[in-house]
Amino acid sequence: QVQLVESGGGLVQAGGSLRLSCAASASIFSNNVMAWYRQAPGKQRDLVAAIASGGTTTYADSVKGRFTVARDNVKNTVYLQMNSLKPEDTAVYYCSAAKGLRRYWGQGTQVTVSS
Repeated sequence: QVQLVESGGGLVQAGGSLRLSCAASASIFSNNVMAWYRQAPGKQRDLVAAIASGGTTTYADSVKGRFTVARDNVKNTVYLQMNSLKPEDTAVYYCSAAKGLRRYWGQGTQVTVSS
């Protein structure tokens, strides 16, 4: 059974930091690209960052230099460290991975950045 469980969201002031965690089942985590997406109200869900099993990372231009994605291949957990947060980072953040032809999603965690 595939499980993706996010935690770590909350309310923070602009300029602050948060760290999101996503605990994944081994069946979806092992040797797989793990990704973070976000969706703001009324907007589409967009890729924020992704990390391959070997550690190669990719970031959306809007978060480069502020967010860092990392993974612990022993704990089957992926992290998103978010620094210098801005009000426009406010969204529901989802952990995601694909297996076969299907993309799996966590339940999401709300991040709200106040100005």
